[in-house]
Amino acid sequence: MPYPSLFNDVIGPVMRGPSSSHCAASLRIGRLCRDLMGGTPDEVLIQFDPNGSLAATYEAQGADMGLMGGLLGWDAQDARLPGYRQAIAQAGVRRRVEIVDIAAEHPNTYRISLSRQGRSRQVIALSVGGGMIEIIAIDGAPLSIAGDYYETLIETDTPESVCRFIEQSVAADACLVCRGGTTLVEVKSPSALTAESLSALARLEGVSAIMPLNPILPVMSRKDLRVPFMTAAQLLDYNRERSLALWELALDYEAARGNITREQAWQKMATLVGIMQAAVQTGLQGTDYADRILGCQSGRFREQMQRGRLVEGDLLNRIILYVTAIMEVKSAMGVIVAAPTAGSCGALPGAVLATAEALGATQEETVRALLAAGLIGVFLAAHATFAAEVGGCQAECGSGAGMAAAAIVQLAGGSLGQSLAAASLALQNSFGMVCDSIANRVEAPCLGKNIMAATNALSCANMALADYDPLIPLDEVIVAMHQVGQSIPNDLRCTGLGGLAMTPAAKAIEQRLADQGMVGLSTTGKRFKVC
Repeated sequence: MPYPSLFNDVIGPVMRGPSSSHCAASLRIGRLCRDLMGGTPDEVLIQFDPNGSLAATYEAQGADMGLMGGLLGWDAQDARLPGYRQAIAQAGVRRRVEIVDIAAEHPNTYRISLSRQGRSRQVIALSVGGGMIEIIAIDGAPLSIAGDYYETLIETDTPESVCRFIEQSVAADACLVCRGGTTLVEVKSPSALTAESLSALARLEGVSAIMPLNPILPVMSRKDLRVPFMTAAQLLDYNRERSLALWELALDYEAARGNITREQAWQKMATLVGIMQAAVQTGLQGTDYADRILGCQSGRFREQMQRGRLVEGDLLNRIILYVTAIMEVKSAMGVIVAAPTAGSCGALPGAVLATAEALGATQEETVRALLAAGLIGVFLAAHATFAAEVGGCQAECGSGAGMAAAAIVQLAGGSLGQSLAAASLALQNSFGMVCDSIANRVEAPCLGKNIMAATNALSCANMALADYDPLIPLDEVIVAMHQVGQSIPNDLRCTGLGGLAMTPAAKAIEQRLADQGMVGLSTTGKRFKVC
């Protein structure tokens, strides 16, 4: 079982764009493809299955932007991303997108054919949720690359001799032989192979190509990795004689997972909290972006709130305001933290930051709350999913609600047991949430669902603080939630083929945007601007 990291899988990436599954993940795939080819390719063909999510959302949710940005070598928060079309044209990249049957088992599957300076490669890659990715095949050779190692791929017809050289000469965590359409030796190492090692490899008989790939995740993996717990039940056993708070347990976990100090883990989270707070302030100042379906609404909400025109509920209204502000920054291509995803980026920080202000919490207390939330997210990442394409919106906004509920209990001085109870209650209330984005945009009903998740978190935190009994332990709720998500019909899992996405009003919005040249039609229209 892979061990999630708070900073790989849960809180992050720091990014621009509407969707972490599409923008950040595709950018990471593009970065690995660029390394594979030794630079930006001359030509790229992107194919995906008509029954998956990408057929409807590829351009509208920023996957094209992310993939092209990655091929150009950009990162996920690069300010140049909105202008990627001009940049890719200036780079001379010829690209095509096709919707064809590629027998994909995962809804976010890319088949990418690349050419550069006469050399060609084909990559099969997955976006698995929250910006996380996996390359599962290169030129028909099955492998697994998640971006958490320095990887060196050696194309060879003498893999045994290559592996002997690696074992004798290189400090590698793994040396794997991958046979398919070609034979590759995959070397996973904690640092890049030296120039001397690469030269020696190139001189080996039977070696035809060497392709070094750089890591794309902030926290690396390693051989013999161990963590202190992987479930809430194991956490309680671990903590029986330690009596640590949830945020302290999060530091213990991440220090073990990332091979870093507790202080380093703390500083990483403190940096992310600062970015979240900056996103709120940016949103409250007003955002403007032509290519979106909802305008700036947080300003009107704040005005009515200040004039006393809203139904009384100061903290509740502040949460609504902050969630809206963050979601508007996301939709305006500003910098946000995917927490746990970009589609649900408003719920957790909006609820926690507004509650922290209402309680007069210090910055240190706010960081503690986000650490507590992150550890709940680790359990979700390990035993469920953050991908709406796999589990519906309950996987994104529902997860955010459970994480935020635990964080609010932490802010209020509640116990570890109360934090776990709050998370259980909030997740129970989220079962069955569908993903039916209007006009394939991560704006509506996403905004309302983020607000619902944040207010659900506040309610469940107060229920837990009053010792309401959640009845079902958190671990069992997460398993049940994942089962429910998998049973949600495909039409209601980010495909744009069901729910509000298929209403006459939504289709009219989609057509209007297409007529304005802003978005490709979904699979029902079979038309893309990308060419």
